[in-house]
Amino acid sequence: MNLRLSIIPLAFILSLGFNKYALPKLPGRPVIQLKIAQVDKMPFFPQPYAYRDWKKTAIDFDKYVFDFNQTGANLPFIWWDTAKRNFNDTTFGLYTAIGDVRMGPDINHGENHESLGAFGALLGASLVGIDKSNQQGHDFIKMMRNYFNKDNGWNVVMNFTNEGAHVGGGYGNDFWYEVHNNVLFWCLADLYPGTQDFENIQRTIADQFYRSDSVMKNGYSFSYFDFKNMKGGINNIPAQEDVAGGYAFILYSAWIKFRNPKYLKAARHAIDILYHQKENRFYEAMMPFAALIAARLNAETGDHYEIQRFLDWTFNGTAVGREGWGVIADRWGGYDVSGLAGSTVHNGGYGFLMNTFDLMLPLSALVRYDQRYATAFGKWILNASNAARFCYPDELPDSLQALPQFKSLTQHVIAYEGIIKESTYKEFKGKSPFAQGDGPLWVHDNPPQTMFSVYGSGHVGIFGSTIKATHIPWILEIDCTKTDFYKNVSSYPTLLYYNPYPEKKEIIVDGSNEAMDIYDSTHQKLIAKGVKGDFTIFLDPQAATIIVKVPSGKKWHVRNHTLMVDHVAIDFRYGL
Repeated sequence: MNLRLSIIPLAFILSLGFNKYALPKLPGRPVIQLKIAQVDKMPFFPQPYAYRDWKKTAIDFDKYVFDFNQTGANLPFIWWDTAKRNFNDTTFGLYTAIGDVRMGPDINHGENHESLGAFGALLGASLVGIDKSNQQGHDFIKMMRNYFNKDNGWNVVMNFTNEGAHVGGGYGNDFWYEVHNNVLFWCLADLYPGTQDFENIQRTIADQFYRSDSVMKNGYSFSYFDFKNMKGGINNIPAQEDVAGGYAFILYSAWIKFRNPKYLKAARHAIDILYHQKENRFYEAMMPFAALIAARLNAETGDHYEIQRFLDWTFNGTAVGREGWGVIADRWGGYDVSGLAGSTVHNGGYGFLMNTFDLMLPLSALVRYDQRYATAFGKWILNASNAARFCYPDELPDSLQALPQFKSLTQHVIAYEGIIKESTYKEFKGKSPFAQGDGPLWVHDNPPQTMFSVYGSGHVGIFGSTIKATHIPWILEIDCTKTDFYKNVSSYPTLLYYNPYPEKKEIIVDGSNEAMDIYDSTHQKLIAKGVKGDFTIFLDPQAATIIVKVPSGKKWHVRNHTLMVDHVAIDFRYGL
């Protein structure tokens, strides 16, 4: 059934007469939607359902965790690191998990703290509108320079400020940690482009990734990469070929920022390596970035990658090496847990909160460049938004979580690390689903409170900046621009709506005091002109649409299958 979208202003019906400016003939036909098999298995109405206000959760998390004045057991969660590693500045540390004995102000001179948690917390807070470069007199953004490991000669961002001097110490032996942290650094740098030394650090990172891509040549089949000696290695950790997606993101972003063609060439090489992989090598978090960059290469440079394989490998749980890694589509003990990213097979399935948040980072932007996935992504986001909330202790019955007695310590903003079908702890056998964490398994003397994940919970702002409720349950508004970093051209507000109902639904869309023209990229047609104020749209059953709010009075034109309004792209697959 075709999706019909119409506009009715709330105050009065507007005349749709056109201004006198150039307007290309719009195709006006539905874009054929492509399926993702694992998403097709997910319910239209996940149960039990509730909308969690992710933006509020992100704001409250930042307020709680970045408070140096908290007192009591396991508090505060933050401390000052005065070791001045890599840069002659004080930085800060965050606990990876509540009560983690491996870190804190008195451990190793306060240097033991992970950048994965810090970057996630700063990026998430920034995405929901908190200025972390000037918060209570502190520039937390500038402090992230200390994770750029130049003292040990690696010259990339690493998971600790003092790691990597020799392989086997810290996290210098696990490929995805270094790649993902550099991806997060680049995302943060795009939000704070004027930060001291960031541009030089970015260029150095890009060059290090360019050199290491050249060294690896025909494959990324390594457990880790030594950026000091430019040599890959294998250890007990499976090879992580999907880091090529993170490489592609950094190198393509470097091409956008610096316009050196060597970065574009290397970005293509990284995608090509993964594109011709014979089997699914999804390891942790990088595969969906390959899908995003392949979509951007198609849209912006005229390449012709079939991104379906990257999305199937991300979702379908067919990974080898790390068996079953993907996205869960299941119902455990009366709870729909579909949409959670993690293992589809470990103890029946184990979905992780941070991985689910971070999956949104590339995918909410991807749909701008390829609207054929609007319906699939809309359905996944609905399920993921509902299932992710079960990681929070206030969202599950006490009987289905490991530490209900410590709820108050979390302030409802620090969640368990994930949801598992069958607990890995023998004392909790027989309960499903079950919220828990792996903290007590990391070291023998970690307290039970380490099941609460500070580092994973900090990434909540990715959901908080992209997901918004509408006035109809189960219909969400998804912002497709918030995580679209290093745009080649500017963007106008671009919103995805997915209707799971078997009948048409009418929703209210926030408008503006300024006149807007409303373009529907999923049907490639202009549906209204000169709209002022809030308006309504009608969505057909079990389908999604993407609308773009364009300021009225602009010139429309087409350039290489891209529909432009002045210099801003609003449809990258125009007429295809």
